[in-house]
Amino acid sequence: MSKTFKKPECLSDLHTHYCPGCTHGIIHRLVAEVIDELGIKGRTVGIAPVGCAVLAYNYFTFDFQEAAHGRAPAMATGIKRVRPDLIVFTYQGDGDLASIGMGEIIHAANRGEKFTTIFVNNAVYGMTGGQMAPTTMPDQRTTTSPFGRNVKEVGMPIKIAELLSALETPGYITRQSVVKPKYIVRAKKAIKKAFQYQIEGRCFSLVEVVSTCPTNWGLTPVQAIKWAEETMLPYYKLGEFKVPE
Repeated sequence: MSKTFKKPECLSDLHTHYCPGCTHGIIHRLVAEVIDELGIKGRTVGIAPVGCAVLAYNYFTFDFQEAAHGRAPAMATGIKRVRPDLIVFTYQGDGDLASIGMGEIIHAANRGEKFTTIFVNNAVYGMTGGQMAPTTMPDQRTTTSPFGRNVKEVGMPIKIAELLSALETPGYITRQSVVKPKYIVRAKKAIKKAFQYQIEGRCFSLVEVVSTCPTNWGLTPVQAIKWAEETMLPYYKLGEFKVPE
């Protein structure tokens, strides 16, 4: 009997360091499956962020680079311009991309750099202790907002997909999620579409993925899925925000 489900060739055999219930592992698998299916493993270069996914290079079997905090888009720009034949993608969390790296991602998108970004949004700084992030929800409690995010003092959460889709430069911008199987299926299709646009040399692409962080949210994995679906998804609406003509 043949196998109908197996580990992607692009994933290593290492056990991940991620917390129980973290959805980084799901997103890793989707990226690996897409690269396998597109047959681009030999010319793909990933760029790891500073954050929970700082060790992402251990979990994939193709080339990876490590960027300074928030600077993955700058590194991706350099690699892609020097070697336009390569398929380059950054893998970044909301602290890395939406805070210290905000200028990098906006200008890379505005220049129309031909690489792909996988942006993981779990509404909190994960690796450094659960501090409030640019994407933290209104009234959400974090280690630096113990009484909840006060939007009168610190503003509303930043919607990266909507922000980048307002740029006039052509691009592919979408927001998906992986908190339930039905969302995972759609997320994989979006990731594959983003890589296909890069293969065709058409545009910059960003796939925002609404994710979970049970540890820093102070919830069980099951509770975290429920919170993400009931609290995050009404604010961070899923769908395609920009598609190149």
